[in-house]
Amino acid sequence: MRVLVVNAGSSSLKLRLLAPDDEVLEAADLGPAEPVEALARVLRAWPPPDVTGHRVVHGGPASGPVLVDAAVRTRLADLTALAPLHQPPALAGLDAVTALLPGTPAVACFDTAFHAELPAAASTYALPAQWRERYGLRRYGFHGLSHAYCATRTPELLGRSVPRLVSCHLGAGASLAAVLEGRSVDTTMGFTPLEGLVMATRSGTVDPGLVLWLITHGGLSAADVSAGLEKQSGLLALAGHADLREVEAAALVGEERARLAIEVYVHRLAAGIASQTAALGGLDALAFTGGVGEGSERVRALVCARLAYLGVQLDPDRNADAQPDREIGAGRVGVVVLHAREDLQIAREVRRLLRPEEQPGAGRAAR
Repeated sequence: MRVLVVNAGSSSLKLRLLAPDDEVLEAADLGPAEPVEALARVLRAWPPPDVTGHRVVHGGPASGPVLVDAAVRTRLADLTALAPLHQPPALAGLDAVTALLPGTPAVACFDTAFHAELPAAASTYALPAQWRERYGLRRYGFHGLSHAYCATRTPELLGRSVPRLVSCHLGAGASLAAVLEGRSVDTTMGFTPLEGLVMATRSGTVDPGLVLWLITHGGLSAADVSAGLEKQSGLLALAGHADLREVEAAALVGEERARLAIEVYVHRLAAGIASQTAALGGLDALAFTGGVGEGSERVRALVCARLAYLGVQLDPDRNADAQPDREIGAGRVGVVVLHAREDLQIAREVRRLLRPEEQPGAGRAAR
């Protein structure tokens, strides 16, 4: 089964055509300003896919991939307010590809699905019950496709079982997941992708009282606050640069606000990893992925130094020239750098949905 994987973000549309054995047959990255005609040219030049798999950030309560029909498309649009930066481009990509491949089944794969069965203690907000029930307020979690891939790839790379894993997806958006025996039991993002770590332009967790104060006493509208928290905060607010590579370069030449930005970023990240280990009852492996996780030797070194008390130790030489996929640990806890492969995870989920009988273990009794 050839799967066309469509990953539509706010700044790009990534297309990957994967063969049945997961070989990447074709790949293209289109910019946001490129017209639909460019997408059409790409797809006309490629072998036709058997199915398309679409990364969709928010799936609500969905616990797995779903075939897209008109009702599913409407439900996904209704979730836009919960992921305003991500849901619109994902749906636009879905619509554009479906229009060009009208006879091809489309499957939506959700970043929330990996966290759908979080324990109640991790998913429940301490809010009035009538609010939670009326509005469906809970911690959903995000980046689940990346975290799920890390949960599979880390033990493969280490060559041993990894019962307790903290996966660190660090890119423009960033989140952690506590993975126990392959299942998510805690994560740092919540009801929206705004909760948790410091990100490129997102604040991460802030005191909700601060938000209320800005509206009631600061004279800002809800729209002003939303725009500030989503698009004007994070590394951009601290250092003047949203790209961590630029922040690190500025820090190296002595720019004070860049140095502070890295300290804030690392402080929140190390504290978050420590909190995830509490949900696991210990730590067997730590996985870094995403643009920052794969590319920043400095962040990995600073964070792991703060986690030495958990048994985390890096090999400095391996860390310095780490290219995914590679083990860089030197202690009891395995530490790996992984290339983010949501495309592989999406293709595998699509095949499990449409042809479960062909998957490893099919026909065996469920455990």
